[in-house]
Amino acid sequence: MHRLFVGLRPPRPIRAQLLGLMGGVTGARWQDDAQLHITLRFIGEVERPIAEDLAIALSNVHYPPIEVALDGVGQFDSRGRPNALWAGLRPHDALAGLHRKVDQALVRCGLPPEGRAYLPHITLARMNASAGATDRFLETHAGLASPPFALDHFLLFESTLGREGASYEAIERYPLRG
Repeated sequence: MHRLFVGLRPPRPIRAQLLGLMGGVTGARWQDDAQLHITLRFIGEVERPIAEDLAIALSNVHYPPIEVALDGVGQFDSRGRPNALWAGLRPHDALAGLHRKVDQALVRCGLPPEGRAYLPHITLARMNASAGATDRFLETHAGLASPPFALDHFLLFESTLGREGASYEAIERYPLRG
C-alpha cells in the first residue's frame, strides 16, 4: 500500500522563514524543512496499480503557475483542543482552483470527492492533548507575511508514518503552465 497526497513545496526562502518562527509551544511537534508543504488533496492508502493510475490522471491537470504570499497563522482544533498550528496563504482563489482540478482528476479515477472545505495552509506543528497553550504563538505571529512567491509545479508525495512523525517523498512532479 502507498499512502499518498498531492501538494506544493514553497521555495527555500519561505521554508527558512517558517522554520525561523517555530518554537514557544510546549509539546508541539514542529515540522522540519522536508515536511513543509501545501496540501492540495490527501489521497490516503492505495494499492500500486491505483497509485499508477492516479499519477497518470494528475499529468492531465492543466493549470497556470500560482503566485501567493504567507498571510498570518492559525490553528486547527479537534474537540475543543488545538491539534495543529499553520501558516496561512493569500490569495486563496488560485490554490482553491488548483485543488478543484486535482480533486476532479482523482474522482475520475474512482476516488470519492474531497468532502472537507479547502483552506490553503502550511502545517507548522502537530499537537496532542499534552501540548501547551498556543495563544502567545498565535499573537506573536499574527502578522506573518512574505513577499509573493511563485509555485510552478505540484507534486505527488508518498507519506511514510514513523516514530518521529511522517516523512514525505516526492514521487512525481507536474508542471503548472498556462
